[in-house]
This record gives sequence, C-alpha cells and structure tokens, in this order.
Amino acid sequence: MKIGVIGAMQMEVDNLQANMTDTKVVEYSGITFVEGKIDGKSVVAAKCGIGKVFAAICAQTMILEFNVDMIVNIGVAGSLTKDLSVFDVAVATNVVQHDMDTSALGDPVGLLSGINMVLLPADEKMVEHMCKCLKNKGINYKKGTIATGDQFVATKEKKDEIVDKFDAIAAEMEGGSIGHVCYVNNVPFTILRSISDSEGGAVDYATFAEKAAQQSIDVVIEFISEL
Repeated sequence: MKIGVIGAMQMEVDNLQANMTDTKVVEYSGITFVEGKIDGKSVVAAKCGIGKVFAAICAQTMILEFNVDMIVNIGVAGSLTKDLSVFDVAVATNVVQHDMDTSALGDPVGLLSGINMVLLPADEKMVEHMCKCLKNKGINYKKGTIATGDQFVATKEKKDEIVDKFDAIAAEMEGGSIGHVCYVNNVPFTILRSISDSEGGAVDYATFAEKAAQQSIDVVIEFISEL
C-alpha cells in the first residue's frame, strides 16, 4: 500500500518528511515529491501549490508516477459554519467546485461536465478512520461538504451563497480538484482542513500556520500508522 499526502503548506511536508525513513526526493512539473516510509508503510508527500490546477497536477502525478492507493489532502480552510472555529478541523464527506458554473446551459451550479456530478464523495472508510484519529487527539471536528474554488472567499455574501447552494461547512482552493482527479482515476481520498478563520476572526497567520501544520501531521501520522 502507498499513501499519497498532499499538503497546502511547505511546513506540513517538512514535518511529515521528518517522520519518514528511507527518503528520496524527485521533481515533476515543478512540484517536489518526497518518498519514504512511516511505520513500514510507503508514503509520498508533496506541497501542491495554490489553486485547482496545481492541485490537479499534483494529484494526477501521484497517481500516474507513484501509483498511490489513496490520497490524503491536508491544508487550511475558512469556516462556513458556527460549529467550526480557528484550529478546529473540517473533514469532507463530499467535495464540490463552487465556481464551476454552466447554469446558462440549464445545468445546476457546480455540475462537473463529463461526469455529470456536483458532489464527489470522499471514501467513507478513510473518512471514519480520519475522524477516529481526530477524536483520539481531542480535536474538535465536523464532517460535511467542503467547497473549492479558484478564489479566496472572504465576504459574508459569498460565504452565504456557497452555504445556500451546497450546504458546505468550509471553503478552500484545492480539495475539490483533488477529489475530481481521484474520482476519475478510481482512487479513494479524504480531505482534512484546519480552520484558519471563523466569525470571531483569524489569529496571527504565523502562529496559526505552525500549530495547524503540526496538528495536521500528528493526525496524518496516526492515520497512516493505524491503516
């Protein structure tokens, strides 16, 4: 079994690499991939870059070049619910690309042409295993739809629009495209997002990033170790 881990922050990949043995580094399409082992399990990790295209390139490369059996995507997101505050975690049961819009042709907003789906499901077993790891760590989490788009969602109006259309719990910029690539390649995936802002506002980013990155890696290491 080989597990692919796609991170949003370099420190997430660095923290994971520090827990790997037998590491080697290779680059494809400007993305650095780190291969190694954690508790005897093969792992490949990479920072994908910001946005749906970079995320898709990274996920497709992991599948075609490294033959991963599953992909875990970690990173940050903005909360769309009162149930998630800073440092809490959103776990995707589904992903949606909220900026995909062919409604002028009569399609529902979010429909992915070619596969004719709006919501793409994360792997149920991976989701439950991830939630178990979060519970073991005492981290507050919520399962639900995570919305992805090539835009930083900052206004209340846009947040309300995404919630109204998709009942999403968090918004970010990569997970939906990673889920899209995994879906068409029949590779199971799960998405974990540390919340960077809430109705109470965001904390200092440097402080947030360091804690969130370490929190994510602690959970992912337990996730991998107990597979």
